[in-house]
Amino acid sequence: QVQLVESGGGLVQAGGSLRLSCAASGRTFSNRPMAWFRQAPGKEREFVARIIQSGGSSDYADSVKGRFFIFRDNARNTVYLQMNNLKPEDTAVYYCAAGPQATVWSRRQNAYDYWGQGTQVTVSS
Repeated sequence: QVQLVESGGGLVQAGGSLRLSCAASGRTFSNRPMAWFRQAPGKEREFVARIIQSGGSSDYADSVKGRFFIFRDNARNTVYLQMNNLKPEDTAVYYCAAGPQATVWSRRQNAYDYWGQGTQVTVSS
C-alpha cells in the first residue's frame, strides 16, 4: 500500500511559479513510475507530466511543455512539479499518481494505482 500526500498548491498571479510536492509512504517509491494529472472545474482529469523510476526521462502534455518540470528525489520518496509562467487555464486540482512497481510509464490514468488527495492551484489573471 502506498499513500501519496500532495502539498504546495495555492493562489498565484499569472506569470508566477509554484512547486508542488508529493510525498510517498513505503519503500517501493523508487521502483514506481510517477505522474501528475489535473482536473479543472467542469472538465475531465487530464495528464500533465510523467517520470520514470530513475528520474532520467520525463514527458509532458503539450499544454505545459517548456513551463512545467517534473523531477523526483528517490532518497526522500518525493516527486515534484515545478510550474513556471502559470496561466489562468492552469487552474485545477493537481493529483500525483504512482504506478505499479517495475512497470513502463504511461499517460493513461488507469495505468496508475495509487493517487493523492489533490491540491488546488488557482491562477488569477
